[in-house]
Amino acid sequence: MIPKRLSRVGEAVRGEIGGMLLRDLKDPRIGFVTITDVVMSPDLRHAKVYFSRLGTDAEREESLQGLTAAAGWIRRELGQRLDLKFAPEIRFYHDESLDAGVRIDRLLKEIKRPE
Repeated sequence: MIPKRLSRVGEAVRGEIGGMLLRDLKDPRIGFVTITDVVMSPDLRHAKVYFSRLGTDAEREESLQGLTAAAGWIRRELGQRLDLKFAPEIRFYHDESLDAGVRIDRLLKEIKRPE
């Protein structure tokens, strides 16, 4: 079971990063990404930030590079916006679950087709 504080901080971090991507970051490499989940370490010093982006593998990799380049700025902004003792170190990961869901949906549609 995830402690309430970890969950609350993770949701706050997810919301803040989503807002930063929408309003503040202008890096064209990032493109249109969605922050799907944030997993905080028990000491709140590290955050695994999962994102999704529709498109090719090259576009996803480009988004990952843009997000990784902006991680220091995002960390500093989080430290200012959230009342945390330490701003968490941020690592970005592509969330594969959306791709898996699309693939499963496509396979189910193929099965249902009449011959």
